[in-house]
Amino acid sequence: MRKVSIQTRYERLAAEIESVCREAGRDPDEVVFVAVSKTVGPDEVAQAAAAGACNFGENRPEGLLEKQPLFSDAAWHFIGNIQSRRIGDIVAHADIVHSLYQQRHADKIDAAARAAGKVQDVLLEVNVSGEASKSGLAPDAVEPMLAHCLALPGLRVRGLMTMAPQGDLQRAKASFGGLRELRDRLKSAHPECDDPAFMHDLSMGMSEDWREGIAAGATIVRIGRAVFDDAFE
Repeated sequence: MRKVSIQTRYERLAAEIESVCREAGRDPDEVVFVAVSKTVGPDEVAQAAAAGACNFGENRPEGLLEKQPLFSDAAWHFIGNIQSRRIGDIVAHADIVHSLYQQRHADKIDAAARAAGKVQDVLLEVNVSGEASKSGLAPDAVEPMLAHCLALPGLRVRGLMTMAPQGDLQRAKASFGGLRELRDRLKSAHPECDDPAFMHDLSMGMSEDWREGIAAGATIVRIGRAVFDDAFE
């Protein structure tokens, strides 16, 4: 059977995302489609870019260092586990970091960003489902972490990120709804933050559950296998 090209898969997904947004009563321009390129090389990134992809996601600093300079017009999202010793590389190459949940990493990102003359956009990772296998802040720990980050001039907190339980769309819906409620409460609790980007973003939804993410208010969906994996159905 003939393989479907990356370009075709990306174009189909982009069209479906637009359709799902409209069905949910949302403007498709509100949702950023991140093509998670962590398992592929520059050639595959180029194919997705040719189809219109302009946001890519990597979970390792090595991936950022390899691909971001080749596609510097795109926005690069760091979605992986943060290692202290690689924070300088992440800050140098990532437009936004999705996976911040430790104060010590916030401090180091702040220092690296100020040294680089930039303000680093970040999302706070929240373990809404409470699964032991997932990293992130417990929901009741997000407010203290947010307060800590708001005191760091090298950070801009754009919102929250979560990963839903796999294989259970009902639990995914509950997780996504919980993240949106938490974001809304935190935003209301800080009226002094007049930056329109503050607590704007909800990064939630991957290849299996992005539709549920959009219905719940996601502004960023992270889709990898459905773009780059021939075996994904």
